Amino acid sequence: MDAPALHLPPLDDLGGAAQPLLHVERLVKHFPVAGGAFGKRKVVRAVDDVSFSVAKGETLGIVGESGCGKSTTARLLMHLFPFDSGEILYDGMLVGGRLLPLKEFRRAVQMVFQDSYASLNPRLTVEESITFGLKAQGVDRAAARTIARDLLARVGLRPDVFAARYPHEISGGQRQRVNIARALALSPRLVILDEAVSALDKSVEAQVLNLLVDLKKELGLTYLFISHDLNVVRYMSDRVMVMYLGEIVEYGPVESLWRNAAHPYTRALLSAMPSTDPDRRTETAPLAGDPPNPIDPPTGCRFHPRCPFAEPVCAKTSPSLSPAGDADHRAACLMIAPGGGHSASPAPATEIA
Repeated sequence: MDAPALHLPPLDDLGGAAQPLLHVERLVKHFPVAGGAFGKRKVVRAVDDVSFSVAKGETLGIVGESGCGKSTTARLLMHLFPFDSGEILYDGMLVGGRLLPLKEFRRAVQMVFQDSYASLNPRLTVEESITFGLKAQGVDRAAARTIARDLLARVGLRPDVFAARYPHEISGGQRQRVNIARALALSPRLVILDEAVSALDKSVEAQVLNLLVDLKKELGLTYLFISHDLNVVRYMSDRVMVMYLGEIVEYGPVESLWRNAAHPYTRALLSAMPSTDPDRRTETAPLAGDPPNPIDPPTGCRFHPRCPFAEPVCAKTSPSLSPAGDADHRAACLMIAPGGGHSASPAPATEIA
């Protein structure tokens, strides 16, 4: 299939392959909570000091329980609401700064949401939904219509059949294909996929996943892939980032993390994956209880109230990300931190005089 006639060229690659496409530095978002005794201000610590990078051409998967901050992080990256502190750099440029205004950034980074129906305006046809952003960027009506129809064909929907339909007239899988086409209309280099296939049945999910893989290869895209389904994350991702209660607890290459998960929370997530092998049936729950209240998170390591290896030091010391074996594999756990104070901590490195 010929490449779509993209009217808007993607933003130029400024830093080369060595420079991350997206770099997030110490991102913080706390939501205020009404009430509180004696007027004391309380906040939900949705995202707390999160830093990571996304390399050009890779897929970074983000996993964690509901409420851990995955979707909030994605919305902060898109500037759908303001963050309290931190920096977001796109190809070395500060997002919202003089070199990269928000309008240009939003053309370079697009997002596909979980709810395929709520993501589309019910009063616009499929074609109008795709052309809306193009016309907002100054593309004339005829060119926008051509691009929309090319993209519909690219995502496997016949333009003559689907272009004039409304969202309620097509299936959930077809709506998500429309959302993908709409995201690609502005020639982004990074696409954020927030639970983009979780509402689809398995056969349709597989079709959409394969479509995403093909589009990534053909268009040179970079993905930030958020999902609860660990099998899907493993299939899609080059690297994986694990979040718990607003913080990053582990990240690394996908196969390294699957083979040698270093954080107890990551190991619990992986052990909770369903298996078709009856000999590997999970007999006991890998984790007990629910995540603590994000308004008043535990001191020290936030996972320690649920951790089977917790010791008193875990309630006092907040662990930083430490090397966990393979290159670029790190975890925030005192058990792998040299001199961390846990009985399993390795000895601190000795300096050679």
